[in-house]
Amino acid sequence: MVSQLRLRRINERMKEELAILLLYEVSDPRLHGVSVTDVRVDRELAYADVFVSAVEGSTRKDEILAGLEHARGFLSRQLAQRVELRQFPRLRFHWDPTPERAERIEALLKQIQAEREARADTAADDEAAD
Repeated sequence: MVSQLRLRRINERMKEELAILLLYEVSDPRLHGVSVTDVRVDRELAYADVFVSAVEGSTRKDEILAGLEHARGFLSRQLAQRVELRQFPRLRFHWDPTPERAERIEALLKQIQAEREARADTAADDEAAD
């Protein structure tokens, strides 16, 4: 088993290296614009859960995950050369809806703020009319 500190370092290193690989070395057009949002390696170093998203949102989710599955062997070999581990974890890819949820939350907060400002303006106009 690996210590928590070492596990965090492995997660960060794998995330950085995967981002570089996807940006510069993977030629699959399905993987253009893909961002690695998180990597979580289990304590036994058996599996690495890789979370990804794209600017377009979940409209290309299936296409992107299929592209990652297709590139799994290449990505594993490249990562194994760049991140030195005795046993290299098996990559598992997952869609990360967090960026989309964050955008939705931001839009709702802006809408609430606009409604509050509109109410405040209406209340101020009502007081001025009295």
